[in-house]
Amino acid sequence: MHTILPFLLAMVAAIVLLELLAARMRIAYPILLVIGGLAVSFIPGLPMVRVNPDLIFFIFLPPLLFEASWSISFKEMKKWWRIIGSFAFLVVFFTALSVAIVANHFIPGFTLALGFLLGGITAPPDAVSTGALTKFVRIPKSTTAILEGESLLNDASALIIFRFALVAVGTGQFVWHQAVASFVWMVTGGVAVGLTVAWIFIKLHKVLRTTAASDIALTIIEPYFVYWVAEKLHCSGVLAVVSGGLFMSAKRLEFLNSASRIQGYNVWESFVFILNGLVFLIIGLELPEIVEGLKGEGIPLRTAIGYGLVVVAVLIAARVVSAYIAMLSTYLFRRSVVSRLNWRRSWNTFFFLPFTLGWSGMRGVVSLAAALSIPITMDNGTLFPQRNLILFITFVVILTTLVVQGLTLPFLINRTHVFEELLNEDAEAETRRKMKHGLRKHIHQFLENRYQSDPAGHAGMEHFIKLWEERAEAPDSRMDKKNKKIFIELLESQRKYLTDLNKDPKIDEEIIRTQLYQLDLEEERLKII
Repeated sequence: MHTILPFLLAMVAAIVLLELLAARMRIAYPILLVIGGLAVSFIPGLPMVRVNPDLIFFIFLPPLLFEASWSISFKEMKKWWRIIGSFAFLVVFFTALSVAIVANHFIPGFTLALGFLLGGITAPPDAVSTGALTKFVRIPKSTTAILEGESLLNDASALIIFRFALVAVGTGQFVWHQAVASFVWMVTGGVAVGLTVAWIFIKLHKVLRTTAASDIALTIIEPYFVYWVAEKLHCSGVLAVVSGGLFMSAKRLEFLNSASRIQGYNVWESFVFILNGLVFLIIGLELPEIVEGLKGEGIPLRTAIGYGLVVVAVLIAARVVSAYIAMLSTYLFRRSVVSRLNWRRSWNTFFFLPFTLGWSGMRGVVSLAAALSIPITMDNGTLFPQRNLILFITFVVILTTLVVQGLTLPFLINRTHVFEELLNEDAEAETRRKMKHGLRKHIHQFLENRYQSDPAGHAGMEHFIKLWEERAEAPDSRMDKKNKKIFIELLESQRKYLTDLNKDPKIDEEIIRTQLYQLDLEEERLKII
């Protein structure tokens, strides 16, 4: 313990330093994390860190998926459900199938089942990498919603393929009718478990009258418990966490107070950031042992790198081809979606937009966690076939896609101006203006309806309105208990107004969430004056 604890703390410090360096270089921090993981493998004398493969999914995936489901806009997911669904399920299966066929044909000793296993591991693009990258480029909200929604759901579909392939490798057979029945149960059961357990936790938050600290502690427990229950019932723990997270995210105003929401956001951001970094460093620490295993199996390092690059080419080609098919289908069958494009530039959109979406498929932490979860031995005690090669190929895929695609994608977007005609900043500004105007009218109406019978007892009414409109600091002398109570009621009324406003499909949910966050900050500031 005295040896490993300082080492773990040093790993966290290294993750922080790499993130700071990435911010200064204006690149997505997962790029430096994967390079850092590679650099760690060359440091001699480091202690061997081994995580039980059976625990990899349980330790890392639930919180990562849970946090992602809280961040995404479910309203935007519903708006773009066709393309999100096609990329999250059809494209993932097509990609896994392509990898399986190529691996079976080009890699000696790779059965079709092992190919599907590798395809399931490497098929899903990484939501964290995509989100970190979009901070440095201007892309439309619709494109962000598609990329984030796809990244959230394709983890589930890819890992279902991974589980079936794992069983096929272990048993040596694949029964289609059993697989179909199992797939249906994994999907429906996973969603049902996620929604049920999430509903129970929401009730617990309300009944226990939790504080901000206990709320945050419960939210950390929740994804692990949801995942564990789903896996015990042999359904998809990934879908359970995603569906439960989306449900709780939509109900956050009902069971979390302002302090819990503000503090929880900061805690979860740091927690997920550290988890991502640890996975990359863990694979870096295991690389020397993986390379030794490859040598023991008679596979030269250069050959293994070549296999990895072949898989990278297949992944990129499959995604780009799928993006062009999706664009063609949209032009043929969903012309209303692209009706506001400038048709004089439609050739630019038709060519570069699918290519950009295809080029955005960086792989990351989910692929690493899946690869690390492959058991070392099978049920009969024999070594799992090609485990070291699969781990090495996965690392090559992640390193190549993050570095090559991650560094060139911002240049591609800025150079082609592919998203310029889809960006509608005037509409966003108009939405914010209308929302502010509506809130101002709502504040006046609320105060007039609720307190017009007792104006003398509430001399601070005009101050409340001015405080909201100008964001001025409230003087201590005017914020007595009576006025604080009124102001909190006013904030709750505004939250209800914004929640109702968010039901309009034309309203950008990110704008609503930003305003709700400001209301939380107002309430917390009110508590200390």
